[in-house]
Amino acid sequence: MDLNTIRKALREEPFQPFTLKLADGRVETIKHPDFVAVGSRIVAVVHEDNSVTTIEPLLIVSLDKEPPGKKGRNRSPKNRRAS
Repeated sequence: MDLNTIRKALREEPFQPFTLKLADGRVETIKHPDFVAVGSRIVAVVHEDNSVTTIEPLLIVSLDKEPPGKKGRNRSPKNRRAS
């Protein structure tokens, strides 16, 4: 994915939460722009538990904006409940 697309989504006013869908099926929910760092070749996402996920931009298959008023969920495997 083009990093400028992510940067643009992070700068929108008002900010609208979005999800990054990854090639391996993980989904990273971005609830606030302060919890994402976009470098020249990497995207870093800080989670509520202060863990950090670094993502290679080539693994991002889509950026999906959530409808206004909908609360996002992080569906990455480490945040799922055990079945």
